Amino acid sequence: MRSFIWILLLLSVTHTAHAQYYLRGEIRNEQGVLLSGVKIKISSKPSLIFHSGGSGSFGIPIPSVKDSIHLSFDGYDPLSIYVDSRQFQLLQMKSSSGTSKLYKNYKSSIVKNFSTGSVINSLGLGESYTGIIENELMKTNTFPETGFSLNIDNASYSNIRRFINNGMMIPQDAVRIEEMLNYFSLPLPPNSLQIEKGFSYAYEHSSCPWNPKHQLLFLQLQAPTIPLHEVPASNLVFLIDVSGSMDKPNRLPLLQSGFRLLINNLRPIDTVSVITYGGGVAMVLAPTGGQHKDLIKKAIDSLSAGGDTPGSGAIQLAYETAKKNFIKGGNNRVILATDGDFNVGQSSEKELEELITRYQMSGIYLTCLGVGMGNYKDSKLETLSKKGNGNFAYIDQIREAEKVLVTEFTKNIFTVANDASITLQFNPETVAAYRLIGFDNKKTALEDSSSTLEGGEIGSGHSIMAIAEIIPAKDSSNSANLPLAEVVLRYKDPLSGNQKEQNFTANYRGQKIKRTDSIYRFAAAVAMFGNILRKSKSTHGFQLEDVALFSKHTVSPNNILQQEFQHLLEKAIQLYNPPKKKRKSD
Repeated sequence: MRSFIWILLLLSVTHTAHAQYYLRGEIRNEQGVLLSGVKIKISSKPSLIFHSGGSGSFGIPIPSVKDSIHLSFDGYDPLSIYVDSRQFQLLQMKSSSGTSKLYKNYKSSIVKNFSTGSVINSLGLGESYTGIIENELMKTNTFPETGFSLNIDNASYSNIRRFINNGMMIPQDAVRIEEMLNYFSLPLPPNSLQIEKGFSYAYEHSSCPWNPKHQLLFLQLQAPTIPLHEVPASNLVFLIDVSGSMDKPNRLPLLQSGFRLLINNLRPIDTVSVITYGGGVAMVLAPTGGQHKDLIKKAIDSLSAGGDTPGSGAIQLAYETAKKNFIKGGNNRVILATDGDFNVGQSSEKELEELITRYQMSGIYLTCLGVGMGNYKDSKLETLSKKGNGNFAYIDQIREAEKVLVTEFTKNIFTVANDASITLQFNPETVAAYRLIGFDNKKTALEDSSSTLEGGEIGSGHSIMAIAEIIPAKDSSNSANLPLAEVVLRYKDPLSGNQKEQNFTANYRGQKIKRTDSIYRFAAAVAMFGNILRKSKSTHGFQLEDVALFSKHTVSPNNILQQEFQHLLEKAIQLYNPPKKKRKSD
């Protein structure tokens, strides 16, 4: 009997020693916003790091009833607290002094170090954007030459649309004017220089609507179009984030709808693989021919969100899958769809950049599709797409998914030029000073005319618009038909790798902006909208109301995207300059 009692006591002690308790709770900021991606450490498990999920919640097994929890998150003061696992924890993190002040005023965070490599969190919601510096006016006598990379990225505009439609101020570094212009893929006017097997070219030179002392130089290039019967076979790897942060209608479900649209346009010669990551990395669909549309859709429809985000390991598997099924002369591409919230493995921009660089020369392109809000990591997706020889789009609605994955599929997916860049040589006789509008992260090119630019990738038939604001030379009034700038386009053929070069000239015209083609007037309105959102010092008092009035007569009544731009302008006016409430009379 005594032996039996001792055995019971021993079992009781053993059970107590190995008992597990579950610590649950949620994390919010002072405004009550749920914070996802907060780093969590437990005193009893010092070697392990946990993170709050997409809804700001967490659940962690601990060995004792009570323990100490330590929280850290960019833009917030660290928090350490002694907690009881028997109670649901409602934790609040306080914004650091700078972040709290900016959140209150609905402005983006300000960083002291304005280097192009700075990454900031915006609105206290966990979103991150790469810090950029506005290009300044450069004197032509000192720096006659500048250069900039060409690409088809347009994520900035649809992201701006998301902020405005949600009634939120736009972080200044979320505004990239060259991407805003890219979004519209403005067609070249009828009098443009058409080149059959190269880039077509057009330019315009006009007055500047926001500064009568300045002028604008518009440059347009259109990539050659691959005829539909010559479009090569595609080897596509869908790399889809199904982590907990994607469990919202504007994330995974939106992407699933978009991919279904893409699948409808696959051909039998195309191959699709589906890889997911969220709580682990999985091959959901092995390489499958495009004729098996129902099978591919079934794999897409089966996805559900949950778990952490081991993005780096998933990227490696996606590239290895693409390599195994590589189509020589075909379109080999990984399509990464995520909010960018990688919280396991290589998660910093530098680590991700190093990872993608390893695959850069493999002939496999990377397209990044960003979704979501609150913890959207624009800076990470921008880094990935640039280092992955690819492009970057932000999807905020199903119509945008259709635009990216169906309507403009060949422009976004089929590359006709690699490492494309422009060099401009301004003429001091006609141009006293100049500045590029947009391309702000290319400041080094302005400071060092001999620097080598890392060019971008251009898709089939894509049209590019670039704008320079110039100060004319004092004696330029008699400069009709004299050169303003020499334009040199350089790129590599995707198949042969051979370097190609095209040379163009932009001559002095100096006509009134109102007399130019509506394409250029609309481009000027888009550029000015971006300048005002970035609080540029070049606006010269120009307001959103002025942009709306100017663009009202430039938007095409038959162009849905341009009409939407006008509506966004009107919403932005209400957001940034709300009408003052009249005081009730006594």
